[in-house]
Amino acid sequence: MEPVSAGREVYIQILIPPDEGPNFAMRRFTFRPGGWMPKHTNRVEHEQYVLQGQGLIGIGEQTFRVQPGDVVFIPAGVPHWYKNVGDEDFVFLCLVPNQPDEVVIVDPREPTP
Repeated sequence: MEPVSAGREVYIQILIPPDEGPNFAMRRFTFRPGGWMPKHTNRVEHEQYVLQGQGLIGIGEQTFRVQPGDVVFIPAGVPHWYKNVGDEDFVFLCLVPNQPDEVVIVDPREPTP
């Protein structure tokens, strides 16, 4: 796992890199207790599946509490953020299309739902 520089106590592991998957890349994100990722946008959509822990995900103007087994879709270009709200790691799989992406930080502060 590698730290994600834009977040706090957030780590990424590439499971299927873009050069191995013909259509999608698969990553696993781990947020340690208290970890968060600021509000940002991407040029590509995200399909996510929660594996462990409790989290809040902000998508546009809505906030969702998620837990293991939940599925999340984030459309391309929509501001979103993540926050671990539990006492254990918050872990999810994230699939993204193999297309050019650009991450733009909208608000670098810790999300406050």
